[in-house]
Amino acid sequence: MALISAKTIITSLSLFHITLGFFFLTNPVTVADQPVVYLLGESMGLPHSRSFETQSPALAFLAVILGIMGISDLVTLSLPDEISLVHHWGTQAPLRLTLSFLLTFYSFFFSASSPFFYTELPLSSSGTSPASGSSASSRFTHPSVHHALHNPSYTPSGLGGDALKNRLFFTFMFVETISWFWAWVTLQEERRELLAKKARRRSSSGIHNHH
Repeated sequence: MALISAKTIITSLSLFHITLGFFFLTNPVTVADQPVVYLLGESMGLPHSRSFETQSPALAFLAVILGIMGISDLVTLSLPDEISLVHHWGTQAPLRLTLSFLLTFYSFFFSASSPFFYTELPLSSSGTSPASGSSASSRFTHPSVHHALHNPSYTPSGLGGDALKNRLFFTFMFVETISWFWAWVTLQEERRELLAKKARRRSSSGIHNHH
């Protein structure tokens, strides 16, 4: 049996969404200034978005969506386990995990800090190219180096996707990915236990009816 139940994980996630919604509505800079946001943002070379420093209609809209989502998820946990854990969250958890992972991937790997947009360093003042080993090794340097020196060919998205390429969005989706993976693995284990228990009850009731 899992150390922490799927219900506890999903309840924590729901309360996390409600709390985020509250701060986005009242004081969004509190979220933007969290140490984990700074740590992940610096490590991935993603920019800080000043849009999260003050209240705005867009953040108020986001706050309401997060609040509704969190409350709705809490309500589903009041359903019987077979309906809630097996049928509802059995499909919702892998779906949310997949979407969170794809958005996390997009937020970094399609940003200006991504090694996908790597270009060779220009010639040095002496007219020589960089050392042969530097081209290969520089792909694995800190992302901020890519952002500053190696991505002159990067062009912003024309569809508004650049608004998702910031440290706060990346951190949120990264936490969502880890949390939903944890929830999904725990749900799989609890689902097997629940179905096994149901099979034993059905078997024992069949024996009693036979007698």
